[in-house]
Amino acid sequence: MPLVSPLSANHDSETRQLAEFFNETLGFCPNSVLTMQHRPEISQAFINLNKAVMANKGRVTSALKRMIAWVSSNAAGCSYCQAHAIRAAERYGAEQEQLDNIWEYRTHPAFSEAERAALDFSLAASQIPNAVDDSIKTRLYEYWNEGEIVEMLGVISLFGYLNRWNDSMATTIESGAIESGTHYLGKHGWNQGKHV
Repeated sequence: MPLVSPLSANHDSETRQLAEFFNETLGFCPNSVLTMQHRPEISQAFINLNKAVMANKGRVTSALKRMIAWVSSNAAGCSYCQAHAIRAAERYGAEQEQLDNIWEYRTHPAFSEAERAALDFSLAASQIPNAVDDSIKTRLYEYWNEGEIVEMLGVISLFGYLNRWNDSMATTIESGAIESGTHYLGKHGWNQGKHV
């Protein structure tokens, strides 16, 4: 049972309008956003930050951003965000082989060295204590420029917020996210956990 119940999608008209973004991303408005509406300034600011972070400005594709989010959420242990990230990666065109083998990104041939560097950065930046070091930096700069690294860290940081929000709230997972989580992540033990 969630710590705080989500409000109706019609609770705040500005949030509702901004949240149309999620219909493309996920196919539904997330319960996390509906919970944030208890303070509409938070839900509105969050949606605008999400849109800015997920905008494509370079070679960091929408699919890669969602895989970065998955690695970050997996490191944090948030089942809710893992399911959302893998669903969004699927909806934004991640290759089927990558979706099926996201757990093995370091060794599976479906992932390029540039993608591995980005996903290793996500893992290192999502750990406590933070594990970003000179070797991570060197690998990143082999493949990515500073603007792209900023985009990646924007995703990692956004999901750091979401991982804490949703795990603390025990936000209920929506059926579409359960479906994607079970399909792509279930073979490695993913389940809803406390997000029922």
